[in-house]
Amino acid sequence: MAPELIVLLMFLGLIGGLLLGHPVAFVLAGLAVIFGYLGMGPHIWPLFVNRTWAVATNHILIAIPLFIFMAAILERSGIAEGLFTALMHLFGALNGSIALAVVVLSTVFAAVTGVMGATVVSMSLMALPTMLRHGYSKSLSTGTVAAGGTLGIIIPPSIMLILMADQSNSSVGKLFAGGLIPGVLLAFLYFTYIAITTWLDPRKGPALSKEERAAVSTPQLIRMLLVSMVPPLLLIFGVLGSLWLGVATPTEASGIGAYVALLLMIAYGRFSGTSFVEAVRQSTRTSCMVIAVIIGASLFTVVFLGVGGGRVATDLVTAFADYGRWSVFAVMMLIVFALGFLIDWIGIILITFPIFLPIARSLGFDEVWFIIMIAVNLQASFLTPPVGYALFYIKGTAPSSVRLWDIYRGIVPFVALQIFGIVLLAMFPDLITFLPNLVR
Repeated sequence: MAPELIVLLMFLGLIGGLLLGHPVAFVLAGLAVIFGYLGMGPHIWPLFVNRTWAVATNHILIAIPLFIFMAAILERSGIAEGLFTALMHLFGALNGSIALAVVVLSTVFAAVTGVMGATVVSMSLMALPTMLRHGYSKSLSTGTVAAGGTLGIIIPPSIMLILMADQSNSSVGKLFAGGLIPGVLLAFLYFTYIAITTWLDPRKGPALSKEERAAVSTPQLIRMLLVSMVPPLLLIFGVLGSLWLGVATPTEASGIGAYVALLLMIAYGRFSGTSFVEAVRQSTRTSCMVIAVIIGASLFTVVFLGVGGGRVATDLVTAFADYGRWSVFAVMMLIVFALGFLIDWIGIILITFPIFLPIARSLGFDEVWFIIMIAVNLQASFLTPPVGYALFYIKGTAPSSVRLWDIYRGIVPFVALQIFGIVLLAMFPDLITFLPNLVR
């Protein structure tokens, strides 16, 4: 079969398998087996074994389960609840105060977990009922939780950036540094949007009542902020600082983070055998899912490139080269954005990186900048149906009064803000490259 036909059939099979509800890891691996045998013959089996072994023994990927475990421990430490209450009263006089608190808390939580699911679930269980009880718009409430929760995929220590570093042979520390300002920029855009929206229409997010604000005095508020904010900040500086100063590798930094998170759980009086075992179980399940998808996507990529798919995709993208390198860049970003509607972020990285990175290098784009641009683009994949994980997390944990349509409607302005953020980062590349240039 012609490479173009094989590529078309592979993606049709991928879309069909996902729409039927099959796990993405098995869909990718299954298609790799079928088209690998049809296109490359029996010698594909040793190639599959070698590729799987390479993933299983990759020392950089060890950081992923450790950061996931750190997130699971912090989720049970009680830090989020105390900080949420403090931030809610800090912004209490402003319209949208609870939603603003969610954005700030999600940003802090993202910087100490690196895992999107933990933040979205925590915010949905803790903040969503509070916002609805105060009369907030359902769409604004769910959109805020979903968008704020997905900041963990771009703000370091992001497990997505760890995988991107592995696939591009880039420095994890430089990618972490490159993702910090874009992540904070997106949080600022969300914060500003909520503040303006609720200022124009207070019914969407009213301020706290005078009675609620008076219930917490200024000294009490300061104490709440110090108790809840200082430990996470120390953890952030410990993990990221050790990486950026060259003191620790990503794996070592993730181990330090997991250990310190466990100490914080004990210090806050939330440690128990049951909670520890459940954190281990949750970490194991999530880590196995992530590694399974990595293996499945890796096999899919081997076959895709082996049957000529890389050449087909490269010809498609470079066909726009006559219109300038920014036209090629725009096409690559559009492809990544479109794939986000259908494919898991891990699959997108493993499929696109072998094709897009050589093109970006040949066009003279800074590699760290280009990778972070893809990372910011991929954040939308967690919000866009039908495979947007954040949407499913919220629907599974939200009160029964919240409909799926409320969630879909809520994420639209935040996806638009993400696109606006991509445009800003393209116009001002130093927002990404400034910090990486300072990292050893």
